Amino acid sequence: MMHWGNFIGMGYGGFGWVLMVLFWVVVLFGFIYLARQLFGGTRAVAGKESAADILKKKYAEGEITKDQYKEKLTLITKSS
Repeated sequence: MMHWGNFIGMGYGGFGWVLMVLFWVVVLFGFIYLARQLFGGTRAVAGKESAADILKKKYAEGEITKDQYKEKLTLITKSS
């Protein structure tokens, strides 16, 4: 006869359900990670250029004049 009061027969000392939940959480996060890697999910913000960096690049490449650069840089710094 089984005595359920001491968790006999429930496996892993009664903490089998904890291991099962952890297993499924790991599987779920694994699928999410794999899907983002395969289908190009959200990108990291750290690699994104700031508006000032883009403006510097445009000025360096000659796309905008010095006056335009100063004007736009002033607007950018005021808005942030």
